[in-house]
Amino acid sequence: MAIQLHEVTKDNWAAVCRLPLKAGQEHYVAPNWHSLLLIAYEGWGTARAIYDDETLVGFVLYGSAPDDPRWWVVRFMIAADHQRRGYGRTALPLIIQEMRERHATPAIHISFVPENEPARTLYASLGFVDTGTIEDGEAVYVLNFDTPMKDS
Repeated sequence: MAIQLHEVTKDNWAAVCRLPLKAGQEHYVAPNWHSLLLIAYEGWGTARAIYDDETLVGFVLYGSAPDDPRWWVVRFMIAADHQRRGYGRTALPLIIQEMRERHATPAIHISFVPENEPARTLYASLGFVDTGTIEDGEAVYVLNFDTPMKDS
């Protein structure tokens, strides 16, 4: 496995938009095209395509909204055919590392639909902790940088 984060460009944006979720997961994460429109028309966030060598396996959007100083992993998805192969567990630490290197922030927040047990398990295993809050119907977890990240 050679997981890498690549920019979303004119050469791969359409493939990123076509990455499918498994049936029944549609309410867990917004479509990737929606995330790319947020960047294009609202001017915030960083999009990354997640690759295993030359194979596109997932997508992430992270950033901080103008009215919210907290940094968020806003969207994180692994395509249906690539789930349960360790891609999420391998990619998320790379995303966190990139965020830590590029932005001076004391923490990273992530949220998810409370029924999404695989997300809860993954995030907790990497050191994210439950804030005890629900925002927009999603459970909010946080990874504080003063706490070392767990090894994956």
